[in-house]
Amino acid sequence: MKTEGIEGTERFQSPGKGRGLKATKHFKVGDLVFACPAYAYVLTVNERGGHCECCFTRREGLSKCGKCKQAYYCNVECQRGDWPMHKLECSAMCAYGENWCPSETVRLVARIIPKQKCQTERTPSERVLTLRELEAHLDKLDNEKNEMNDTDIAALHHFYSRHLDFPDNAALTELFAQVNCNGFTIEDEELSHLGSAVFPDVALMNHSCSPNVIVTYKGTVAEVRAVQDISPEEEIFNSYIDLLYPTEDRIERLKDSYFFTCDCKECTSKSKDKAKMEIRQKLSTPPEQEEIKQMVMYARNVIEEFRRAKHYKTPSELLEICEISLEKMGSIFAETNVYMLHMMYQAMGVCLYMQDWDGAMKYGEKIIQPYSVHYPPYSLNVASIYLKLGRLYLGLEKRTQGVKALKKALAIMDVAHGKDHPYIAEIKKEMEEQK
Repeated sequence: MKTEGIEGTERFQSPGKGRGLKATKHFKVGDLVFACPAYAYVLTVNERGGHCECCFTRREGLSKCGKCKQAYYCNVECQRGDWPMHKLECSAMCAYGENWCPSETVRLVARIIPKQKCQTERTPSERVLTLRELEAHLDKLDNEKNEMNDTDIAALHHFYSRHLDFPDNAALTELFAQVNCNGFTIEDEELSHLGSAVFPDVALMNHSCSPNVIVTYKGTVAEVRAVQDISPEEEIFNSYIDLLYPTEDRIERLKDSYFFTCDCKECTSKSKDKAKMEIRQKLSTPPEQEEIKQMVMYARNVIEEFRRAKHYKTPSELLEICEISLEKMGSIFAETNVYMLHMMYQAMGVCLYMQDWDGAMKYGEKIIQPYSVHYPPYSLNVASIYLKLGRLYLGLEKRTQGVKALKKALAIMDVAHGKDHPYIAEIKKEMEEQK
């Protein structure tokens, strides 16, 4: 099969990292390095009715599938376009009713299988890396990950046996491992989860905690833009994880999810760790190292506890977890400490869900400045907080503050999303309506 390649870039062997992607020309901040359509994708169940299943367009008045009444589309063209994938689920959703509950990963793999089966040449998503070449790291999976794979394979057989001709178990195990390690979460402008997808060409890029590109989404197409100037022969680096946390946490997360130890300049210099782990000033007695260590352990445990609790506790109970943990951590940590910020961000999310606009605004105002320091330039995490705050201010009739916050979000999004992105047009319209 002929490799088409991506203009301005080249696949190469990156020293100590295996294959990677490098620039063959100069890219300046905000330049589109390349775009990649999804090889396969699936809209998350919670967004049904608000987004088109085929193109992910967000709009009102979508038409629903006449059979299952659960999938929504812009028009007949989108419905026809999605049918080869939707037919895998349509009758099963009718048959199982409320018991139809495959995970998003299972749904995504179910869409990859028939596409792989009938594929004879590279797709537009595989100009430099094919889906079959994606790393699976089967030899590095622990018992927990193997059990999750087995559970997913069982669910795939259970929910899709009528419509799919399955490969053997070894091939399925490898495919699930490939998707788990290389899949992408498609998010909206406020970083709300819209769906999951595989973009093989995007997966070729190696990780850095100081990335020179950022990935955003226009419908079901991933767009890779420069957030630093990139010179010819320079490697193109994406970030695989949330970069808020200190070096030790990032290294642990990367090892657990992606099976490598990061040695980027951020991880070797640890230049931001002191600010990220800020201790409260003016304490009558400065805390001992052991006390700080214990509080870090508490913080990590409460973050994990909250993640699990989201599935079964009420919003009020979740807010209480946030408030209690913030009070406890606040006895040692400054408000700019990333563990404090993590729980404030969760509290802001719960307040938004409960429509406690003042509470959400209070947390957002505490988060935004430290976020701007801790994250790299042109961070989507920073843009999303400015956006949420801007919309909160406008809703609370604080027009000047609202427009100011939205302008700050736009300054980041112009670079990260590109000036012609529909999200930018929507935000500008929100600002126009304030005049």
